[in-house]
Amino acid sequence: MSEKTTSTTILLASGVTKTFTQDGLAAQALKGVSLSVGQGEFVSIVGRSGSGKSTLLSVLSTLLKPDQGQIIYNSADLAQATEAEINAVRHRDFAVIFQFHYLLPYLTALENTLLPFMRGLRPVSAEQRRRGLECLERVGLADKAARLPGQLSGGEQQRVAIARALVKDARILFADEPTGSLDSATGATVMELLAGIRGDGLSVVMVTHNEDYARLADRVVRMEDGLVV
Repeated sequence: MSEKTTSTTILLASGVTKTFTQDGLAAQALKGVSLSVGQGEFVSIVGRSGSGKSTLLSVLSTLLKPDQGQIIYNSADLAQATEAEINAVRHRDFAVIFQFHYLLPYLTALENTLLPFMRGLRPVSAEQRRRGLECLERVGLADKAARLPGQLSGGEQQRVAIARALVKDARILFADEPTGSLDSATGATVMELLAGIRGDGLSVVMVTHNEDYARLADRVVRMEDGLVV
């Protein structure tokens, strides 16, 4: 599959490499990967375990820095950006959800949703609280805003994690095996939600091992041995 830049491209990776070293042995996870993501596009990345798909997602979302190559966003190369510049992009425009939801057990669903707005002892504003409730309503949990994670099912907890990702009004949502810890019925519900939230300028980049879920995306990118094939 060849990748090309279009007028609506929001994120572009070019010639990205990444090598990990453990116990003196080097393993190249990415071998010159190029990939574009369009504005409002839902892209799924599939491949066998060890193919490099999760490493690519981590590099695209700036959780990992590539050894070589470019990650172009807003005309800037994030691979060459300072840590302060990368943190600003993460906070403002990028959101990430994982296989495990990572909710704080002592905070309510609404408070977990509002975590991106919480800074020290400063309370969230009324506008931010309204935004959090809107996001919980968007994922079908407005009636459970006051519940703790332990009072929610696994699928509901993952939906809170999605609401937390949406609350910042991010431009790109990265999802790494978002249904991996869920049963098939609950996973399908979460996937329908992810497929439905794209648009309005929001792009979704998802790694999954589930071929059926992958086909819900606008485009499927297949990886093998550190390359897009």
